[in-house]
Amino acid sequence: MPNEPVVLRADDPRAAALQADGWTVTARSWAAQLTGVTVVRDRLERLVDRVRDVGEVREVMDADLHAVLELDAATLADYPGGVATRHEPLTPERARVSPERRAFGLFDVDGRALGVTYVDIDGRRAETDFTVVARDHRGLGVGAAVKAAPVLALADSGIGVFRTGGSADNPASLAANRSVGYVVDEQWVTLARL
Repeated sequence: MPNEPVVLRADDPRAAALQADGWTVTARSWAAQLTGVTVVRDRLERLVDRVRDVGEVREVMDADLHAVLELDAATLADYPGGVATRHEPLTPERARVSPERRAFGLFDVDGRALGVTYVDIDGRRAETDFTVVARDHRGLGVGAAVKAAPVLALADSGIGVFRTGGSADNPASLAANRSVGYVVDEQWVTLARL
């Protein structure tokens, strides 16, 4: 096996073997799922309503891309967890939305993006690409609101499975996802030979 970092499920026997061979766990991450049948609309609507005094939670449109790119650039250094949860910087092309790549955000009255989440859609599944919140709006429920918005919109359009994940070093992200109804079903480790 190469000496580059390796990402494995925590219960994969190879993880234990690598650790016995001197490899070190350098990061932990998780994955979670929410199904359309377990969506609790009232709970999600309350999460969105909690931030209405800050701005509008809505789907990202082409006119929002400049604000989304500004938020992304301002928060690039904020993603914990290493290779398993690394975020590739948005380019104007990657920021574009389409029927297969939707985004939802919280925008203030000046059009500033305060939080945004992107989801990639494949058939009846939606997988979160990333979620980010402006530093000055963290801890206010913005992350939960922008995570709730795509579930509300996409469950109505027939999406039956929602997947997401994140770094174990970001308990706020995990709490936001749990408040939306996601249930952690996978634990991952990143191992490296130090």
